[in-house]
Amino acid sequence: GVTRLLLTRIPFFKEIIVSSFSCDSCSWSNTEIQSAGRIQEQGVCYTLAVTSRQDMNREVVKTDCASARIPELDFEIPAFSQKGVLTTIEGIIDRAVAGLEQDQPARRAVDKEVARKIDEFIGKLRQLKEVNAPFTFILDDPSGNSFVENPHAPQRDEALVVTHYRRSPQQSAMLGLEVDAKPPDTAEDLRDEVLQFNTNCPECNAPASTNMKLVQIPHFKEVIIMATNCDSCGHRTNEVKSGGAIEPQGTRITLRITDPSDMTRDVLKSETCSVEIPELEFELGMGALGGKFTTLEGLLKDIRDLVEKNPFTLGDSSTPSRTGKLQEFIGKLQDVKGKTQAHFIMDDPAGNSYLQNVYAPEEDPELRVQRYERTFEQNEELGLNDMKTEGYETEAASGR
Repeated sequence: GVTRLLLTRIPFFKEIIVSSFSCDSCSWSNTEIQSAGRIQEQGVCYTLAVTSRQDMNREVVKTDCASARIPELDFEIPAFSQKGVLTTIEGIIDRAVAGLEQDQPARRAVDKEVARKIDEFIGKLRQLKEVNAPFTFILDDPSGNSFVENPHAPQRDEALVVTHYRRSPQQSAMLGLEVDAKPPDTAEDLRDEVLQFNTNCPECNAPASTNMKLVQIPHFKEVIIMATNCDSCGHRTNEVKSGGAIEPQGTRITLRITDPSDMTRDVLKSETCSVEIPELEFELGMGALGGKFTTLEGLLKDIRDLVEKNPFTLGDSSTPSRTGKLQEFIGKLQDVKGKTQAHFIMDDPAGNSYLQNVYAPEEDPELRVQRYERTFEQNEELGLNDMKTEGYETEAASGR
């Protein structure tokens, strides 16, 4: 047979490798996917409320370490029980049905009662495809490399909930990860030095170098800026990490864009920050684009590039209405750059994002910064609910 490989990028997600095998002798074919990137820092869980036939056509990237569940049927596809696949929700159900039907003839010969119960369950799975009643589809991936399509992108999808979480030690061991328990060396002051370490280019995987520098932002705090340059393909990228602790309160920054000069304001967007433009009905989740230290114009350009590189608008699965909506959104986003007044909102539960006040240290009439108490769900997502910084020494001593 022949195996074909394709390296492609999924919008609002990352790169994957799609492999397709076909046999001319028996006409058997098979497709699999593998993540082209590294294991993410956090796991991800997608919860989708399936209410219509259109939801069954959503694209799904399911890696081999991801588990899929349908609570209404108490049905689960365990991790590492299937190869990675690029399919739809209907395709995942069909694949489960095919797996259950495979050994039914042998079961009917050995235990008719078990075979009858499995036939009943297969019937329930097939009824799900008709969506006569709504059900919940949950995709949980500790590696963070699975994905469920949002057909309303770049707008928010009310039916889809995306949750990022910290892996447990058992999940890290399942993925073959080892936790480095060596304490960091804090004796050396590295604030005035540019550190450099070797890595691989995220585009061509050639050896490259990453520069890292601790920078103090005026009227804010310290951040870590990392820049990667590849001599082989010329790819350049930068990323920003917070150099301080999580703030006691979350921060919501609202800027009313009234003048083209607002595009030159410095912006620090942390990994936990979401961006919203109400006039465009646009929201960018906290996981997209990563940490950025740029200008407001640069951040809007990154958002536009993210939308324009969407292969779902170019492939055979795209629809004219979806393509038209994305083109209309790109046009409105271009008008925001000084032509149209709009509100630019940054919501960071960790409080580590920043938007420049050009009147500092005086107040900016167009900029509003609100502090708020985080919800239990936001603290859970940041890993704060299970974190204990006081009194743990006595508990450890009594536990011995």
